[in-house]
Amino acid sequence: MAGLSERIQRLKASSTIAFNTRATELRRQGIDVVAMTAGEPDFQPPEHVLEAAREAIRLGLTKYTPSEGSLELRQAVCEKLARENGLSYEPDSVLVSTGGKQVLYNGFQAVLDPGDEVLMMTPAWVSYPAQVQLAGGVVVPVTTRPEDGFLPTVEAVAAAITPRTKVLLLNSPSNPTGAVYPPQLVRELVELAAEHDLWVFTDELYEHLIYEGTFTPAARFARDRTLVINGASKAYALTGWRIGYGAGPRDLIKAMNRLQSQVTSNANALAQHAVVAALNQVDATRAFIDRTLQAYRERRDVLVEGLNRLGLATPTPQGAFYVMADLTSIDPDEGKAALRLLEEARVAAVPGTDFLAPGQARFSYATSLDNVHTALDRIEAFLG
Repeated sequence: MAGLSERIQRLKASSTIAFNTRATELRRQGIDVVAMTAGEPDFQPPEHVLEAAREAIRLGLTKYTPSEGSLELRQAVCEKLARENGLSYEPDSVLVSTGGKQVLYNGFQAVLDPGDEVLMMTPAWVSYPAQVQLAGGVVVPVTTRPEDGFLPTVEAVAAAITPRTKVLLLNSPSNPTGAVYPPQLVRELVELAAEHDLWVFTDELYEHLIYEGTFTPAARFARDRTLVINGASKAYALTGWRIGYGAGPRDLIKAMNRLQSQVTSNANALAQHAVVAALNQVDATRAFIDRTLQAYRERRDVLVEGLNRLGLATPTPQGAFYVMADLTSIDPDEGKAALRLLEEARVAAVPGTDFLAPGQARFSYATSLDNVHTALDRIEAFLG
């Protein structure tokens, strides 16, 4: 019987999806589980975005768009980047993909050769190492510490650079830590990358979800070597609509689109039209973001206070909608600790294993405040 490739056999499934799936299975069995696994806002998308999707159906916008995305959406992305980030791009330097995850995958496939190294701060999103591996690259982790707010030092990043380093990967606000990099740190890291002739890939999906600090676009400091990865999933609550976009040097974007044209072609046409409304109807979208951000902040504060009160050391994140908690008091093995929380406390979190975060677990507070309170009550009863 024909077998599977070594490449796919080495590939791990997403632990986020695995624990979320297990929580869903328990619910189907009638077992009440508080799922704090997926990074999926519990809000409905803004009404003006929903109406734009309905309009797309009425207009018959159900056909293929160009592989790189509709011109209308790429222009809207350019206007957004200029208006909000002070960055100037033309539509041929923008690629629309099926979620930010595909933008990142396209980027790694476009620049990495076997053995090329990618520097990333850990804890890191679970898909980063997997995508680097699929492109034949090598992950070089730069460990950050909870007591430092999960912020790296420029010295630590510099020490990790070798002749094989090809990409410096930045993610601020961070999934899973919620760290927001100060402007000076972003500048110094990008300047370090430029000094060593590295690509800078900057994952900015959580750009609008910041409670303290400010968002600093990495491309301001080296636009000619930076790939901006962003999308509609998080700030606009459009996770299932699968619209991401990348902006970068024209040759890189063209290379990424060549790959995309052979793999998925264009992203969802109806969703593209809807995201134009999210980007262009600025006041309505800003009102939605402000309202949801206020809710996330309240949930964050309750969750962080509660986990720390229960002895699970948890730094306060400045952005995104995740916390990283220390579970070593439950079990030194974070996977076993997370499994005990799921099976005994009926609270689902994602173990830090695939985030390269031993002893920790990620809790998502992109869920209701009632669920946050319930989860804390259950953890307290479990620990007691």
